[in-house]
Amino acid sequence: MPDTESLRVGRRTLTLHRQDKPLLPAADSGGHAITKGDLVTYYRQIAPFMLPHLRGRPLMLERLPDGLDGPRIMQKNTPANFPEWITRVEVAKEGGSVVHTVCDDTATLVFLADQAAITLHRWQSRTPQVDHPDRLVFDLDPSEDSDFDTVRSAAHLVRELLDDLGLASGVMTTGSRGLHVVALLNGSHGFDDVHDFAKRAADVLAAAHPEHLTTAARKKQRGGRLYLDVQRNAYAQTSVVPYTVRAKEGAPVATPLAWEQLDDPALSARRWAITDAADQARTDPWSELPLRGRSLGPARRKLEELST
Repeated sequence: MPDTESLRVGRRTLTLHRQDKPLLPAADSGGHAITKGDLVTYYRQIAPFMLPHLRGRPLMLERLPDGLDGPRIMQKNTPANFPEWITRVEVAKEGGSVVHTVCDDTATLVFLADQAAITLHRWQSRTPQVDHPDRLVFDLDPSEDSDFDTVRSAAHLVRELLDDLGLASGVMTTGSRGLHVVALLNGSHGFDDVHDFAKRAADVLAAAHPEHLTTAARKKQRGGRLYLDVQRNAYAQTSVVPYTVRAKEGAPVATPLAWEQLDDPALSARRWAITDAADQARTDPWSELPLRGRSLGPARRKLEELST
């Protein structure tokens, strides 16, 4: 296979590099390694389902140019050699600013895959209102890989609380060890308010289920309980994008679920990979979620009542 080849994607003609280069090992010892070409093919295929979760959002790119055996580059600033047609957004940081890449179309997604950006991490807000998140994330990771039932139960508890507070939510595998529960907001509040709300909600859940859940940040204080992580709701923090590939053997995919799928005993955080994630996407697992989230104000007032 030649070192470069051309691919027409929408209005763009991309030059792809070394599509036969292995990036991730197969899930089993007898399988074929996942190549850069496999990654490009997957992201081109999944683009119609993934782009709604990407458009307008600043990204952090997790790049592994030489696969798992090489350096892992967590890239926030957009390199100067990226094409001018790729959307960028400049956001403030302490002491300056960062120019993040934004993925608004299939061509950008394919280009990023060719740059060995295996995993895409997104902000909880969109341009132009990058200071006002429209997503709230509860990150549920088990203390042990085998403890997925605890994660499953915690996700149901988070959903029940959010339902009581009037916020719609969806659940997704992370492609790693746990689950994310994602609540929809309308972007009318800033990061500080959203993070504070998430922390209070986690405190309410931990107080109601102290034997299973905790908000203790230090591992030695958790006592084997599941940590309700809400830190991804702070300014400039990111979470994995739905349908992104994780940099692990077999190329598992962070995949949205319908809530009833959560009770499938065969479910795991790595249930789907690049070979079958598109099949799950075609079922439209978040079809029942509203197109627009709700204001945090009423939910916050209800939460205060629960806290007293």
